[in-house]
Amino acid sequence: MSSTPVASTPLPLRSDEPAKARSVAGLRGLGPFVRPYAVPIALAGLFLVLAALTMLAFPWVLRALIDQGLVGAEPGERLVALREHFAWLFVVGVGLGVFSAARFYMVSWLGERITADLRTAVYGHVLRQSPEFFETTQTGEVLSRLTTDTTLVQTVVGSSLSMGLRNTVMGLGALVMLVITNPQVMSYVLGIMLLALLPALIIGRRVRKLSRASQDRVADTSAIAGEVLNAMPVVQSYTAEDRERERFSQATERAFGTAVRRTRMRALLVAFVIIANFGALLWSLYAGTRAVLEGHISPGHLAQTVVLVTILIGSVAVLSEVWGDLLRAAGATERLMELLATRSPIADPARPVVLPPTQGGSSVRLMGVRFHYPSRPRTLALDDVTLDVRPGETVALVGPSGAGKSTVFQLLLRFYDVQQGRIEIDGVDVREASLAELRSRIGIVPQDSVIFSASAMDNIRYGRPGASDDEVIAAAKAAHADGFIRALPEGYASFLGERGVRLSGGQRQRLSIARAILKNPPLLLLDEATSALDAESERMVQAALEAAMANRTTLVIAHRLATVQRADRIVVMEHGRIVETGTHGELVARGGLYAQLAALQFESA
Repeated sequence: MSSTPVASTPLPLRSDEPAKARSVAGLRGLGPFVRPYAVPIALAGLFLVLAALTMLAFPWVLRALIDQGLVGAEPGERLVALREHFAWLFVVGVGLGVFSAARFYMVSWLGERITADLRTAVYGHVLRQSPEFFETTQTGEVLSRLTTDTTLVQTVVGSSLSMGLRNTVMGLGALVMLVITNPQVMSYVLGIMLLALLPALIIGRRVRKLSRASQDRVADTSAIAGEVLNAMPVVQSYTAEDRERERFSQATERAFGTAVRRTRMRALLVAFVIIANFGALLWSLYAGTRAVLEGHISPGHLAQTVVLVTILIGSVAVLSEVWGDLLRAAGATERLMELLATRSPIADPARPVVLPPTQGGSSVRLMGVRFHYPSRPRTLALDDVTLDVRPGETVALVGPSGAGKSTVFQLLLRFYDVQQGRIEIDGVDVREASLAELRSRIGIVPQDSVIFSASAMDNIRYGRPGASDDEVIAAAKAAHADGFIRALPEGYASFLGERGVRLSGGQRQRLSIARAILKNPPLLLLDEATSALDAESERMVQAALEAAMANRTTLVIAHRLATVQRADRIVVMEHGRIVETGTHGELVARGGLYAQLAALQFESA
């Protein structure tokens, strides 16, 4: 049976090509994250409009203060009139403060909430990607999107977008009021603003391109730092600190250079908008002053016009700043949406087949399997492999490096799908079972043990989150890990450090074995499980593994004969094919590849 794997959507995380210019339409990708919060958005919009209208009421009250309190009132009544109008100004100030504070709280809450949802969605999506995704994607680049890009989105949703909407309402309100109260002055101001609009849009388009490029360069630095910090022992052992610092410095300088170009364009945009707006303000003030001198308008009318023009051009200036933030956030959103749009070729079937119950281990069958890794399409990792493992049987896979042994494990876990052939566990094609049920039946002890930044208790419990403390301790004892764990400063509650740096290699491996024992799966995969152990630890763990392998099927990748000789069968692989099968004695007698490997080990022992 052959099948064609679903192609994964390419993720252009790293690119030296110039970013394509796009508009703020990229922010549409936030729609699914915004829609659940319709009520808070409506409240924020209400407070935003009320704050804008309150601000627009200020010119009217100011006009009344001048015309009715200073100019129009009789000298004896002037003080009383002034008090009344100043009281109204205070009411306007109180309303502006209350509504602005309410708007600030609501939009800040929305920014934090939507960003948290976005981070969770992106992280959860990345966790479901197949290993094919991580063959071409650097972890640091993904982390950059989870941190830098989501922070940009948070800035826009929680601040810039609100400021933009508020100033849009204020600007449009001021525009309408100017058209009503002083259409001649408004025609001059509007003409100047329209002349300034086209260059501003051109500059903004360039800012958008540089913003996307800047974010990509920052992601490059994150990728380098993540890679090097996870390999510090190797870096220091090769005295490569200066080289790595220089590599990071070069990436940082590239990011700095791109950021400077972006900032230069934004500064040019700010300067252009301010000069244009200041010119519009001066022209309106000049025209209004002439109108007062000629008796066409009152001094209060002039003050109202000046304040309205100030509000209008101030809104335009703020919008130009907000536009730059929106362009940067649009680039960040596009990068996040690219990540969310990536589809893993490994997914649950539409109608999963339920795996049958097992007793004494799972059965495993590989039938005519041909497979190559997506990143190496011309090199077969497995070539027409057929293997039948009975429930409860222990089978050792041996062979030189690159023979395909670990590939068998990855296909059983369905990290990849075969290009040809069929793999069954308990009579069910692994592609027809749900990933969760399939992987729940398999326990694995990898060659490079993985220890999380948590306590010893939590690291072992990772194999079965619902296990009790007693069950965790029993698993640790079975893996001969109880002794060294209790010797730690806080015993099972001791924090093990990032990647278990507080433990030796053998201790980390025993902790990994304890995790697999606690899971208690019907199928156990041991990938060089004792390779990091000294002779004393190996004897203890071998005994623990023999107990753990009872009543379950076990596949073992090992080179040490002490492990291989205990297997019911030994399968010898070379260049992705099975070349020999038999017991230790049978294979030695044949004088084939296994006999050669055994002889080499004896000679080096």
